[in-house]
Amino acid sequence: ELSPRSRVWSEPSMVEAGAYEFAETSKFLDAGEAIAGEYVWGRYDLLLLPPSFPYGGMENPCLTFVTPTLLAGDRSLTNVVAHEIAHSWTGNLVTNASWEHFWLNEGCTVLLERKILGRLHGRRTLEFHAAAGALNLADTIKGLGEQHPHTLLVPDLSSGVDPDDVFSKVPYEKGFWFLYYLQELVGGKAVFDPFFRDYLAAFRFSTVTSDQFKELFMERFKHVPAVQQIDWDTWFYAHGMPPVNNSYDISLAQQAYDLALKWHTCDVMGVGTGSGPEGSSASDLSGWSSEQVVTFLDKLYEYRSLTPLHKNTARRMAELYNMYAFKNCEIRFSWYRLAITAEDETVLPHVVALLKEQGRMKYLRPLYRALYRSKMGRETALSTFTAAKASYHPIAQKMLSVDLGL
Repeated sequence: ELSPRSRVWSEPSMVEAGAYEFAETSKFLDAGEAIAGEYVWGRYDLLLLPPSFPYGGMENPCLTFVTPTLLAGDRSLTNVVAHEIAHSWTGNLVTNASWEHFWLNEGCTVLLERKILGRLHGRRTLEFHAAAGALNLADTIKGLGEQHPHTLLVPDLSSGVDPDDVFSKVPYEKGFWFLYYLQELVGGKAVFDPFFRDYLAAFRFSTVTSDQFKELFMERFKHVPAVQQIDWDTWFYAHGMPPVNNSYDISLAQQAYDLALKWHTCDVMGVGTGSGPEGSSASDLSGWSSEQVVTFLDKLYEYRSLTPLHKNTARRMAELYNMYAFKNCEIRFSWYRLAITAEDETVLPHVVALLKEQGRMKYLRPLYRALYRSKMGRETALSTFTAAKASYHPIAQKMLSVDLGL
C-alpha cells in the first residue's frame, strides 16, 4: 500500500522493491491534479509485469502496467511512473482520434510528465529532461533518415501501415517540442497551463484530432499576434527535425556536456591513445545522478556520430568509471551502445546478458541494431536473438525480425 488510493501489485519476489521504488506515486498524482485538474479514475495502482513486457509502461485506467527494468534501487527511473500518471489525463481522459494523431497522446503526456517533475523538483529539472529528449529526438531522426515518412508529426497511415511500424520517439519528443514552443510563444506556462486544462475539459471522455487542437488553440490565443507566425502545416507534415529551436536551461546538464566534450576531444580522430582526457579520474562522476550519467554518455554518443570512439578509449572509460558495475538499465543501455560502436569486444557478454534478461523494446531494438551493424557483433546479434526470441513478446519478436532482416 503506497497511499489511500495507490498500491503496487507483483509477484512476491518483487513487491518490496516495487513499493520502495514507487513510493512517490502519490506526489506525482497530486502534482498532476494541480496542473491538469481532477484525477477521475479513483484508484491508481501499479502492476509490475514479467521482464518480457515490451514497454516501459501501459496506462490502463486505474492499473498501470510497468516493466521491472524500472527497479533501479534508487528511484531514479520513476519518471516513467510520472509519464503513465500523466496519461490519466492525456490519453485516457482525452484520446487521439486515430494513430495519425498519436502525438496528441504522447507529446501532451511528455509535456505533463515534465511539468509534474518540474513542480516537484524545479524548472531546471523540467528543462534538463527536455534537453535530453531533444538529443533522443535527433538520434531517432538520424536513424530513420531526415526524409523518412515516419519523422512527420502527423504521418499518413492511409495505405494501411501498421502503427507498430511507425512507433518511435517522434510523437513523444517532436510532440513535446511543438507544445513547448507553443507555450513559450504565447507567454509561458502561466498563460498556457490554463489553456491546457481547458483543452482537457473540452475533449473530456472523447477523442481529438490535430486540426481540432489547432482550432481550439487559435481561438483561445487569437488576441496574441505571435500565433499568426505558427506554420502549422510544416509542424504537422514536414519531415525531419522541428522547424524552430527551443531554448532550455541546461545548467543541470552542463557538467555532463563538459565531460562528454573532454572525452570527445581527447581523441577526435579515433586513433585510440587509451589515456583518456588529461586529469580525468573516477571522481569525475562523483555525486552525479543517474540522469546526469546517461546525459554524459548520450552526449558523447552524439559527438561520436561520425567517428566512433576507439576501443582503447572506451576501455579506458570503462576502467576509470567502473562502467560495468552500474545496475541502472538506462546507464547500461547508453554505455553498451557507445561501446558497441567503438567495436570493443569486452562489451559483448554484458550486452548479451541485458538482451536476455528483459524484453523492453526501448533497449532491445537499438542494441540489436547496433550489434548487427558493427563489424564484431553481427553473428552475436543473430545468435542471441535465436536464443532469446521465445522469451520476447510477439510485438518485440516481429519488430526485431525486421531490424535483423529475418
